[in-house]
Amino acid sequence: MSENPRNERTNPPTRFLRLPEVMARTGLSRSTIYVRLAEGRFPRPVALGGRAVGWIEAEVDEWVRERIAESRLEGERAGERGEAARRIPETGRRTAEAGPVR
Repeated sequence: MSENPRNERTNPPTRFLRLPEVMARTGLSRSTIYVRLAEGRFPRPVALGGRAVGWIEAEVDEWVRERIAESRLEGERAGERGEAARRIPETGRRTAEAGPVR
């Protein structure tokens, strides 16, 4: 029985990533990956046999997307705080526009 080609596009085959590829995709070092694993803050690897493990590609990709989303959200919040601070009147504070202090 042949697979439906449309189904392959919606459910791509599961692919395992070995540690060097996980490090390259995340920008994390080996030790940081294992520390975050111990903290429950990184996808768990799957035993492949013997001493070999691999990470599910989709889970690593999702983890990366979540970090990007968190970073963008934090950036927006920082921008909002900065905008609010700019609206507060500067009473008693000198600014660069006021000239040098003598």
